Amino acid sequence: MSLHRSSAAALVALLALAVLLGTSADDGGQPIVARVSKDASTALYNIAIKVGGVPLLLDLAGPMLWLANCPTPHRIIPCVSHDCDDISTTYRPPGCPKPGLRGEGPCACPAYPRNPVDGRCRSDDATTITLAANATDGQNPLYPVTFRAVGSCAPGELLESLPAGAAGVAGLSRLPLSLPTQFKSLLKVAKEFALCLPSAGDGVAVFGGGPFQLQAAPPVELAERLRENPLPLVKHPYNGGYYFGITGIAVNQQSVAAPPGVFDLDAGSGTGGAVFSTVTPYTALRWDIYWPLRNAFDVATSGIARADKMAPFDLCYQASALTVTRVGYAVASIELMLDGGRNWTLPGASSLVQVNNNTVCFAFVQMASSMPAAIDSPAVILGGHQMENNLLMFDLVKETFAFSGLLLGIRTTCSNFNFTMGSSY
Repeated sequence: MSLHRSSAAALVALLALAVLLGTSADDGGQPIVARVSKDASTALYNIAIKVGGVPLLLDLAGPMLWLANCPTPHRIIPCVSHDCDDISTTYRPPGCPKPGLRGEGPCACPAYPRNPVDGRCRSDDATTITLAANATDGQNPLYPVTFRAVGSCAPGELLESLPAGAAGVAGLSRLPLSLPTQFKSLLKVAKEFALCLPSAGDGVAVFGGGPFQLQAAPPVELAERLRENPLPLVKHPYNGGYYFGITGIAVNQQSVAAPPGVFDLDAGSGTGGAVFSTVTPYTALRWDIYWPLRNAFDVATSGIARADKMAPFDLCYQASALTVTRVGYAVASIELMLDGGRNWTLPGASSLVQVNNNTVCFAFVQMASSMPAAIDSPAVILGGHQMENNLLMFDLVKETFAFSGLLLGIRTTCSNFNFTMGSSY
């Protein structure tokens, strides 16, 4: 065979391999997949993306990656570097202490890791952290991938109030040092990700675009349809959280009375608006939204026997008085009316939570200023419980998001991603 024909054959083989690996035509890299688990004691979520399978708290609005108790010595980021420039522009929580004077040695770039559960912040060295995941075709993991991302060290005290065993925080916000932003350049993948939080078992996060398939009868591919129907994200003037537009709320298809503009984000002060939060277990609403919704739901469920209140919930029911359906308890649905004219329906699995064998409660709470996610005074914090078993997709370039609706309605859940290692050939 001639050299020309051999080269042509090799090129064809390489192109065929690229197709089989599902590489992105736009970015050239392979998406990665990681397990997401729910911690029962805190109702928060961990992501297994650290080398050795060590979990990190998943913070959807987190500005960056941080790891507690960095080894000594550890890598530092020089003060004069592009990475340090990015760190200096990353959101610094109010009241975060300035770094102390460093001894002899090169100038180390400071960073400001924050515990998103209790709001405490410290200063420490910026560093690089080794992460590990698996490449994916959207159906299975394919092969291991290891890489280093810019993050921060943190003192061990910042682990308090995080799920037991968590070694730090994985921030997924829209800011320059969030993991989705870094994966774009590190792995040459699309600047987007899919997140499917579990109510139990393992959920899944896929970074870098591509398909997304869950096991069902038959298996269901969700990503393509969601990408065809995105909704706009709203840019916050000061932080990198995922804000979105709500125009109203309904219970049993009846609008809940609310003052004009009650959900709006103020572009000057940064107050108001609706934001996703994986570190807020249950959706928290400002008082002028919470009480009208709570009272409307109370009226719509007046025929169901009540139970004693159980903190932090204000409205509870006797579990024995409720009927269970495929999409949770048979109660009035709540509709979030979104910018763009679409509704996000929250049936019983999303609007109620079982707190013990005898009691089920209304899974919304009144927002408190002590909640770390309330630092910028949003009107609505959409919490983890309401996101569970919904596929959410975020595109950081187009500044859009998409949601599947409750997956129980199509007889699958976020725990039905097939983590059996597939073939990359």
